[in-house]
Order: sequence, then C-alpha cells, then structure tokens
Amino acid sequence: VQLQASGGGLVQAGGSLRLSCVYSGSILRFKPMAWYRQAPGKERELVASITGIGSANYVDSVKGRFTISRDNTKNTVDLQMNSLKPEDTAVYYCNALIRSQKVSWGQGTQVTVSS
Repeated sequence: VQLQASGGGLVQAGGSLRLSCVYSGSILRFKPMAWYRQAPGKERELVASITGIGSANYVDSVKGRFTISRDNTKNTVDLQMNSLKPEDTAVYYCNALIRSQKVSWGQGTQVTVSS
C-alpha cells in the first residue's frame, strides 16, 4: 500500500489549503483514516480522523477550521484547512488511525503558513 499526500504549499495566515491523500489498493478502504502533522523539532501528532462511513473528529486546535472528508470510491482522504495559522506549519501525512492498520508513511506534504 502506498500513501501519497499532496496539496501543501506556502500561504499567508488566514488563508486556506486543501490537502489530498490517495492510497493504493483496497486494504484501507472503509478503515478509519487520519491526517497527522509533524512540525520541526516536534513529534508527529494526530490532527483529524474519519471513520469508514464519514464520522469525523478533530484535535481541539483545529476544530472549526479544518474539515476531513473521504471518498471510498476514489481511495482518497482530504483535509480542507481554513483560517490557517503560523502554528499549523508542519509536514502533513495521512495514514490509518488504528496502529495495527497503519501502513508505511509516505513523504507527506509541507504546509507553511507565514504571519
């Protein structure tokens, strides 16, 4: 299984980005999926998760600003990020939510928010 995240970039504070993750094969289809991020010098953290049927959860710091979604017919998991803040700067990754279901991490996509 391969994970490919895209959509990152440089944006000013208050701006928006939409990240997309495509996974190969069907093993992750309908599995709970998540977006994670890792800022320089920090550990990777969970940002948002979504169940196989679309129920979402968010870390407090992104609630009301980020929206996770998925399309099981296209093997994609997206993250719409609005009202971005400099503290959102990180490399963003997608993967399964449950540890035993995780696959190899892809390269992630860099998000940089300037103040």
